[in-house]
Amino acid sequence: MADPTSHPKPTPEAVLQDADELEAAQDEEARVQKCLRDADELKQDGNEHFRAKRWNEALAVYRAGLGRLPKRRPLETERGEEREAVDGDDGDDRSGDGDSGEDKEAKGKGKAEEVEEKADEPVQPPSIEAELECARARAIMNANIGACYVKLEEWKDAVSTSLKDDPNYMKALQRRALANERIGSWSSLSSAQEDYNTLLTILPSDSPQRVAINRALASLKPRVEAAQKAETAEMLDKLKGLGNNILGRFGMSTDNFQFTPNGEGGYSMNFVR
Repeated sequence: MADPTSHPKPTPEAVLQDADELEAAQDEEARVQKCLRDADELKQDGNEHFRAKRWNEALAVYRAGLGRLPKRRPLETERGEEREAVDGDDGDDRSGDGDSGEDKEAKGKGKAEEVEEKADEPVQPPSIEAELECARARAIMNANIGACYVKLEEWKDAVSTSLKDDPNYMKALQRRALANERIGSWSSLSSAQEDYNTLLTILPSDSPQRVAINRALASLKPRVEAAQKAETAEMLDKLKGLGNNILGRFGMSTDNFQFTPNGEGGYSMNFVR
């Protein structure tokens, strides 16, 4: 009688499959480690250029280092969005010689199958430790790229430097906040406020950097309010100009309409000739 507690002996095919998977994992781990070493060497070269104030050279080397690192694997939510984009890509068929419905269906099916093949491609993923190591390396490289953009005063490029791998990376947050301050628009100044407030939640309570960040937040508040008023006034002026352009055809202007507070949180409109 067979022992019910004994485990079934693995088949030769299962043993071979396990061996192949182990070998593939080891090969992928070795490849990732080589990429990390290559990227680190390029980062050190970039640091030398940066210390010598050769900003463009440093930027080029940091970009090359970022290119050596494995790309961030998309999350399941991002893959779902990609599939939805393919499913909803009906095109703009306003011309008479456009694709027929059958052609569109075939093209859409082909795109969907292509996305499925990419998503289900049997690539051996690196270990969790290697993934975290790559994410950290990408975050540092992106922060260094952002530092070059700040030195080159290319503020918009500095702001767009990715923080996906480590949204709480302090150096990157500081540089993005500085870049948004330099841009100076209402939205960018508000974004700088958000980054500085995030930094306050990350930094230890006894960090000397908190003093500078609080000072920056204090100086930002009136700038945000001023930018908000200026951009709101500019928008209203444009709307007023548009209104005058239309009303002028009838011999009127927006000055013929006066709005006064009604005491209930709203406004009353009066027509004045």
